[in-house]
Amino acid sequence: MATAQATPRTASGPPGSGPLAALRDRPALAKLLSLLVVAAVAVPLAHARWGGGAWPGALTVDLSGPLGEVNDWIIGNRDSHPLFLYFFGHISNAVVLSVRGVYLALLALGWAGVTAVAALVAWRTAGVRLALTAGLSFLVCGLLGMWVPTMQTLALMVVAVLASVLLGLLLGLAAGLSDRTFRVLRPVLDTMQVLPAFAYLLPVVLVFGIGVPGAVLATVVYAAPPMARLTALGLRGADAGVMEAVASLGATGRQRLLSARLPLARKELLLGLNQTIMMALSMAVIASVIGAGGLGDRVYQALSSVDVGAALAAGIPIVLLAVVLDRTTEAAGRRIGTEPTGPAALRGARGWGLAALIAAAVAVVGRFTGGRIWPEGAVVAIAEPVNTAKDWMVDHLYTGIPVVGGTADWAAHFTNWVLNPLRDGLQGLPWWSVLLIVAALAWTLGTWRTALTAVLAMAVIGVLGVWDLSMDTLSQVLAAVAVTLVLGFGIAVGAARSTRLERLLRPVLDVFQTMPQFVYLIPVVALFGVGRAPAAAAAVVYALPAVVRITTQGLRGVDPAAMECARSLGATGGQRLRQVQIPLARPALLLAVNQGVVLVLAVVIIGGLVGSGALGYEVVFGLAQGDLATGLVAGAAIVCLGLMLDRVTQPTARRQRKES
Repeated sequence: MATAQATPRTASGPPGSGPLAALRDRPALAKLLSLLVVAAVAVPLAHARWGGGAWPGALTVDLSGPLGEVNDWIIGNRDSHPLFLYFFGHISNAVVLSVRGVYLALLALGWAGVTAVAALVAWRTAGVRLALTAGLSFLVCGLLGMWVPTMQTLALMVVAVLASVLLGLLLGLAAGLSDRTFRVLRPVLDTMQVLPAFAYLLPVVLVFGIGVPGAVLATVVYAAPPMARLTALGLRGADAGVMEAVASLGATGRQRLLSARLPLARKELLLGLNQTIMMALSMAVIASVIGAGGLGDRVYQALSSVDVGAALAAGIPIVLLAVVLDRTTEAAGRRIGTEPTGPAALRGARGWGLAALIAAAVAVVGRFTGGRIWPEGAVVAIAEPVNTAKDWMVDHLYTGIPVVGGTADWAAHFTNWVLNPLRDGLQGLPWWSVLLIVAALAWTLGTWRTALTAVLAMAVIGVLGVWDLSMDTLSQVLAAVAVTLVLGFGIAVGAARSTRLERLLRPVLDVFQTMPQFVYLIPVVALFGVGRAPAAAAAVVYALPAVVRITTQGLRGVDPAAMECARSLGATGGQRLRQVQIPLARPALLLAVNQGVVLVLAVVIIGGLVGSGALGYEVVFGLAQGDLATGLVAGAAIVCLGLMLDRVTQPTARRQRKES
């Protein structure tokens, strides 16, 4: 009897081991089954009502009429309406006067004075090594014959960064002190950062015209969000105990802000300044399309004539400026809260006073010796030898190489075997199946809100009437991301295992990450021709450094105890990588995928200048023709595409906590 009673219990299993318990243990499977149930009901209804091909025309909205009317109204009233005369006009004049004032001040310092100021500020902020780097960087700008364009770019940068920091601080203060404002501003900041620069260059040009004001304001729109985000993060993350202590002393709201919140958020504020500077500098080339001048204009002109040498001569100073500014602000952030070092006579205000005195003396001596502008006799021309090397590479690598073929053949094969099938496959999928795939990916990584956001973003693309173009752009992004991840993960694994390789890679990654996006397009066009493959190649080069850095950091950050335990159990290097490092570094790897997707999307859109077509071409065409409807609709579709890709590649904080 006892045996007969024991058998049913054994067959039924332990309590809680039924199908429902299995689903609780595997939430991803439960989500997919729930989605399958919803799809079984909704798909037949949608297919019967609207069909199963591309996005149905009955669900699209034509915005060309209303946007065309707005475009015509702006053009017709730009020279007479009070809004333009007494508001936008004053803003434009203030920007022009500010940029011109900074530019004249830089010229008044002369090349020696500017170099001395840069070196001395770096010395006081980060030490002797960075001071030498800063001084040599400005000297290289002069040696390349780019002193005047560098000063023009620097003047525009100073004004744009100051305006971006001011706007970012105001928005960050509002978001950091109010939960409601934070919730309202978050999607606005997301849109400002995801919207491609070309898309908002068009309305800026319509309002302010071609020239410096439009370039500065477009840069502010692009560079202010990081400052706002990090300011809000620093204020909201202030130590609760400190804030409670300050409040208990009877401090007012303003006193708590000035004496506690802002000092506690100094590191976040400096990081925001760093990111704002880097993003403003990255806009230097893009803003040249609407008359910013400076180094960006030289790069843009070189792109139009496929002049690799001229582009490199103008691109190197941009990289050097980015490296110096990045290292200086980063060092300033590290030194916050640490005790000052060095001789007591050089600490604090005394050291800065000595630095200012030395800079003034160097500037005066330079002016008296005729050093206002870099002497033409001290210029090293690199354009011709670089173009000669480029011509040799094109002649020998473009086509005709036995067995492996040339770069043109690789581009053709990549287009025919990867890009075309992927595009045709995405465009051939029923619209509702694309929404289901997006929902499944987003819900698996996040919550139902994440999935709903991603699906709505794709639905907006369809409603805007650019479904097929968006699938074309998506195919280019997916192909470029796949190549980026294969190369990036492979390089990162090597860098994580070898400290020497990581040190060798760091300067290379710095250069590739700070080089303007346009600069990448020129050599790839020379080597691969015009089309979608060059745009994908440029996107891979641009996104690769971020993927390598994040993946390397994630693999190196794995708990040493776990690695030692696996090693003591006899696991090989490959087994430790597959079974320990990769699973434990999964959040970092997903972040690398997310950043790779965002960066690839940015360059694929700019690839519209070199024949990538799809949404990138629509944005560029809208800017070139002054067609607000075409440019803004394509820009809005890119924002939705970026939002969807972000949601399906980044797990929510709740999921990361569960996995940890």
